Amino acid sequence: MNAKFYRLRVTVAITYTRLKSTIYALSSGLGKCGVAVIRVSGPCASDAILNMTHLKHLPKSRKACLNKIIDPTTKEQLDNGLLLWFPGPKSFTGEDCCEFQVHGGRAVVTSVLNGLSKLSNFRPADPGEFTKRSFYNNKMDLTEVEGLADLIEADTEFQRKQALMQLEGALRQLYSSWRQYLLEASCVEAYIDFSETDNIEYLVLENVKENLEKLAKEIEMHLMDNRSGELLRDGVKVAIIGAPNTGKSSLLNSLCNREAAIVTDLPGTTRDPIQVPLDVFGYSVLLIDTAGIRSQTVNLIEDLGIKKSKVQAQSADMVILMIDAQYLLDVDNIDLWLQKYIENLKVQCVNCLVYVNKIDIVSDNQVVRLKKISQNSNWTMCFGSCKVNDGLTDMMKTFENYLQKLCGNPNFEHPRCTQARHRYCLLKALSNVQMYLEISKSEENIDVAAQHLRKATLNVGKITGHVSTEEMLNVIFSKFCIGK
Repeated sequence: MNAKFYRLRVTVAITYTRLKSTIYALSSGLGKCGVAVIRVSGPCASDAILNMTHLKHLPKSRKACLNKIIDPTTKEQLDNGLLLWFPGPKSFTGEDCCEFQVHGGRAVVTSVLNGLSKLSNFRPADPGEFTKRSFYNNKMDLTEVEGLADLIEADTEFQRKQALMQLEGALRQLYSSWRQYLLEASCVEAYIDFSETDNIEYLVLENVKENLEKLAKEIEMHLMDNRSGELLRDGVKVAIIGAPNTGKSSLLNSLCNREAAIVTDLPGTTRDPIQVPLDVFGYSVLLIDTAGIRSQTVNLIEDLGIKKSKVQAQSADMVILMIDAQYLLDVDNIDLWLQKYIENLKVQCVNCLVYVNKIDIVSDNQVVRLKKISQNSNWTMCFGSCKVNDGLTDMMKTFENYLQKLCGNPNFEHPRCTQARHRYCLLKALSNVQMYLEISKSEENIDVAAQHLRKATLNVGKITGHVSTEEMLNVIFSKFCIGK
């Protein structure tokens, strides 16, 4: 027997055996708590109920009942707890499931888990195995699995909303509809093999072309989102940059309401970047304070800090450019001055918010003049003083507008790509569809074009986890009467 084929058979056999076993695990958090939830799933889940309680019959499904939880071997009482029974396929995993809701002390949880380990064909669940079984039993697709993971990891309100919509099937519905388009276009396969029969419609290729052109436009629009869904999921990286002693560290401390960075009157206090994760109006932000950038450095350490600052600015999704208000007192053309200022800093400012700091040490008339000349500027500018917390509210409103522009607002009707994996597969699928449309202009090359159609279907299927040639065959033979 071929060694590679043998290894494949062994792998499949092991996977099948593990899926047929009954698994259990603590589903609530570790540590002491009021209530701990222990979940059981698999073909022998009912044995957990009948062997670890005094019940003679299975309880009503989805009805909580209070029972004594006992050891299956010694019959010693372990705890009093709630029991729930979820017969498959109407359960989270699609299998028979049950839950023990017991008191959350470590000793109680350990005793119940030890009791379950004594049952035949029971084993502890692997990480993520309950969700994996749900996927294998077609209770969830991969986008919904990823949505569940994102929901667990969500730190902000908008992350929660986006993850919940993905868990509820927003992306699954969109990508499945596109995949259905491609499966229906698989009638091209029938055209290749049976184009000379009377059973194949004459305009089949034209219909496929129209549908695929529409699909290509939809995918292109979906991908033209500037990675907003990914930014919302992963968080927006915001670098605070500027010359030394302009108030960068003071702004960081003001935004996070604590002394995260050392503030002194000495230029060059900050050397290494200081990163602080924040929840800003429901958006996840990684705020980075950087070393002040100047051409003449004091020592090697400051020079290394400046290099790191430029790297942070280069990789940031947004930049807050700090400027001392005194720099602008004699400026007439603020756009030209900012352009030269950034060139001198030798950094790239993408999605830049300019914060003019230290207005508390210039006169009111000078502040009014600065605000007036900034109104016609192409830059978004805010004025304030980190020292006396003046203007911070207006700056935060502008900051929120920037974040909303970058991340958007989660919407069930228009779900967005949330993973780099999705984007990669969609780009490949779009390329395949475009190649089909180009090659199929000549019917002589229709068989080559059809290969790109199959690849497009495969790439979209990879996103949801549904990859099968059987579906393609079913679509072909259900739509055409090709022989008997």
